[in-house]
Amino acid sequence: MARMRVRLTFPPERIQEPVIYHLVKDFDIVTNIRRADVKADHGWVILELEAKEETLERGIAWLKGKGVKVDPVERDVIVP
Repeated sequence: MARMRVRLTFPPERIQEPVIYHLVKDFDIVTNIRRADVKADHGWVILELEAKEETLERGIAWLKGKGVKVDPVERDVIVP
């Protein structure tokens, strides 16, 4: 099993969608919400993700396809 920590930044049109739910249900990725700030028009969440490496890659690709910005995080520091 692979683990990674990411910051997801949601565009306004995705705020009301259950994106994290779909990561769990459709990709079988275990998620752990570490921090989050969600408003009516924007939001971000720092997640720990755990799954097989190829599953994580498919899930991240799906997120990016939905317009969600995905940034890797190391020890609560966003990696550019």
